[in-house]
Amino acid sequence: MGPISLTGHIALGITWILDGLEVTLVGSLAGAINESPILRFTPTEIGMTASAYIAGAVLGAPLFGYLTDRLGRKRLFTVTLGVYVVATILTGISWNFWSFVVFRFLTGASIGGEYAAINSAIQEFIPARWRGFTDVAVNGSFWLVGAALGAAGSIVVLNPRLLDSDVGWRAAFVIGGSLGCAILYLRRFVPESPRWLMTHDRPEEAEKIVAEVERGIASRHNVSLPLHDLPRIHIQRHHRIGLVHVAHALFVNHRRRAFLGLTLMATQAFCYNAVFFTYALILTKFYNIPAAQVGWFILPFALGSLMGPLILGRFFDTIGRKTMISATYAISGVLLTTTGFLFSTGVLSATMQTVAWTGIFFFASAGASAAYLTVGESFPLEARALAIGIFYAFGTAAGGISGPLVFGALIESGQRSEILWGYVFGGGLMVTAAIVEIFLGIAAERRPLEELAVPLSCVGGGEQR
Repeated sequence: MGPISLTGHIALGITWILDGLEVTLVGSLAGAINESPILRFTPTEIGMTASAYIAGAVLGAPLFGYLTDRLGRKRLFTVTLGVYVVATILTGISWNFWSFVVFRFLTGASIGGEYAAINSAIQEFIPARWRGFTDVAVNGSFWLVGAALGAAGSIVVLNPRLLDSDVGWRAAFVIGGSLGCAILYLRRFVPESPRWLMTHDRPEEAEKIVAEVERGIASRHNVSLPLHDLPRIHIQRHHRIGLVHVAHALFVNHRRRAFLGLTLMATQAFCYNAVFFTYALILTKFYNIPAAQVGWFILPFALGSLMGPLILGRFFDTIGRKTMISATYAISGVLLTTTGFLFSTGVLSATMQTVAWTGIFFFASAGASAAYLTVGESFPLEARALAIGIFYAFGTAAGGISGPLVFGALIESGQRSEILWGYVFGGGLMVTAAIVEIFLGIAAERRPLEELAVPLSCVGGGEQR
């Protein structure tokens, strides 16, 4: 399957830019929202709003994932982006705690749906030899581009010489939501997944899309594409697959992969959301950084983490999935625990704390991105988006909702020693995931998706465990 265009990659990768923007905006704006004359959220309430966003993603991911497998990748990632635009703009006009929570919930639901629809689309378009690098790079680097934009944007909107503090954070959400409108236009250029079309009895459309992609590549690079003698599979036309069949495939035929995917998703979700949603509170409460200056510390953190997926991504296709995933999880877990200990002793300055987090997430960002890669590669085509949605939901519910709540409460205690236990727990989870990957990981590098998980509609089927 030929690669899609640069415009297509940007249009799909915008999901992670938006999510990174959302997470970092809330983290950067937490201090300003806390000081809002209308809202005045406590640290615990800040944690609750973060958990509402995650809860929305937890419910939205499997719902939109199911619809993506039924109605198509292209149709659903248009719908989910539309929901995001409306919900994010409404967040900017929130009038009390519960209105803010509801709008954050809806924003999270749209992002959860995007993860399911977009991850399945990307993996089904990318050639096997590049799939690891492309997926890890897009998941990780695009997310951090959004994080950097969020941090930089917060510096501007929280500048009291430009905007009143209660207007600035609201403007940030309105502007962020408005950016999504431009992406709706870009997504017009992204075709439907030919693999999805094939399993929905539309082979002529699939052949047309593949031919157009190949012509575009041949024209841009002035080459003739060689024919590859790849294994053939036979798809049953008009083959209907119900939820019972899908559930059996996910949790019986592929139960070991299901456990692996849940472990990777949950552990990275706890660490990422616990840190990003509450990092501004650490800076303001323990390092006395003014809320308007928080973005200056999150910006290098995000930019440094951006390099992890870009530098390490290629090794997921060469050294291999098992080695790279287990290594990135283990290293980030050890560094997280070490940094937590140093923080508890009070030896770190705000700058040193930022440098330490940058080092941790250089590895963690690549490992977390590989969790989505693993889930997408592990399950049959007809259930791929739903599988991504389900495991994103379960993993995020287990790790993502609890993380901000736990750390918000620990930060409110005002005791560094209490916060240390949160870091130790998060680091231990990452090391545990590394061990699970060593025993249950899949050597998926440079192998076609249909070889890793035979389609349910394939004559003869498959029973990988």
